[in-house]
Amino acid sequence: MSRALWFAAGAATAVYGLVKARRTAEAFTPDGVGARVAAWRAGARVFGDEVKAGRTERETQLREQLRLGATGPHLIERTPTEGDRGGRSPDGDR
Repeated sequence: MSRALWFAAGAATAVYGLVKARRTAEAFTPDGVGARVAAWRAGARVFGDEVKAGRTERETQLREQLRLGATGPHLIERTPTEGDRGGRSPDGDR
């Protein structure tokens, strides 16, 4: 029984090693390298699209928070508060 177990373990290891070696060798062929480059480009394109979508979404949020329109700021009439004195203290000193 022990010999049969070791024979099966050795055969399984050999099959695993052959499959792994074949995949590694295929990765370094021109087709394999081309496939990896194509996958990298696709991943970079998807990442770029996600960044662009996030940037657009965040810009929309900021425009809403700052009450900016799609083309630029809207003039908003507001009364100055105590902190809106141009950086000067009530005495006129900076």
